[in-house]
Amino acid sequence: MRLYPIEAGNFKLDGGAMFGVVPKPLWSRTNPADSNNMIDIASRCLLIENGDRLTLIDTGMGNKQSDKFFGYYYPWGDFTLEKSLKEKGFHKDDITDVFLTHLHFDHCGGAVQWDKNRTGYEPAFKNAAYWSNERHWNWATKPNRREKASFLSENILPMQESGQLKFVGDPKESFSNGNELDFGIFFADGHTEKQMIPHIDYKGKKIVFMADLLPTAGHLPLPFVMGYDTRPLLTMPEKEKFLNMAADNNYYLFLEHDAHNPIITVKHTEKGVRLNECFTKDELFN
Repeated sequence: MRLYPIEAGNFKLDGGAMFGVVPKPLWSRTNPADSNNMIDIASRCLLIENGDRLTLIDTGMGNKQSDKFFGYYYPWGDFTLEKSLKEKGFHKDDITDVFLTHLHFDHCGGAVQWDKNRTGYEPAFKNAAYWSNERHWNWATKPNRREKASFLSENILPMQESGQLKFVGDPKESFSNGNELDFGIFFADGHTEKQMIPHIDYKGKKIVFMADLLPTAGHLPLPFVMGYDTRPLLTMPEKEKFLNMAADNNYYLFLEHDAHNPIITVKHTEKGVRLNECFTKDELFN
C-alpha cells in the first residue's frame, strides 16, 4: 500500500464561522486572520494505492461553479486536483473508488464535472465507484434549511444517475470495519448526519483522515467547534471520544483543511488532548 496526499486547492473561510462562539483572540493564535477576518483553508485529499485499487478520499470544490461562487471563498495558490494527481503519476481515469466523507461542496465538488458540451454534468472519475452511506445520502438529497447551501444537487445527483454510486454498510455503530473498502470508518453526526472518518493501517501506523471532525490543529480544544456544525453539542463528545483514542494509540491525524499542518499527533495534557507533533507530507509518506 502507498499513500499520496493530493492537494485540490486552497481557499479562505471566515474565522468566526470556523470557530463558532470562541473569541477571536483565542482562535487567532493558531489560525491568524487577514483584514477581512478570513483564514487559510486547504482542500487536502488522500489517494490510497493498494494493488490494482486506487481510492481517492474527497475531491475538493472542483472548478465548475461560477466566478461569483468562488469569489466568496478567495481561492489562493496554484493547486488543482488534476495537477496534483498528475504529479503523483496518475490520471482521473485511473481512479477505481472515490470515497466521500460527506457531501458538502468543499468535499465533493470535484467528483462531478461539466460534460464535454457544458450542457450538463457527469462524474469526473468515469471508471470509479462513488462511496457514500445511505443515511447521509438521504440527508444530503433532502437537505435541511441550515445545510441546503452546502448540498448542491449538481455535485451529488450525477453520481447516482450514472449508476456509479455505492453505499457502505449501515452505520449502526460508531466504528465500522466490515465494509468493501481498504480501511475502517468512524461515523460522526455532529457536523452533519453520518460523516465518515476513514482510518487506514499503513506501515505500522494508524492514519486517520479527519475531514470536518477536526478541520485544523487549532480546533483541538473541545469547545473550539465550527459554526457550520449542525449539532455542536454532539460534536464535542464525538471529538472528545476520538481525540482520547488518538492520544492513547498515537494516531496520525491527516488534516484535510489545515493549510499549514498536514499531519499531526496528539497527547494528553492537564488541559485535555493537545498537539504533540506536526509532520510534513513527505516526512510520513516518502
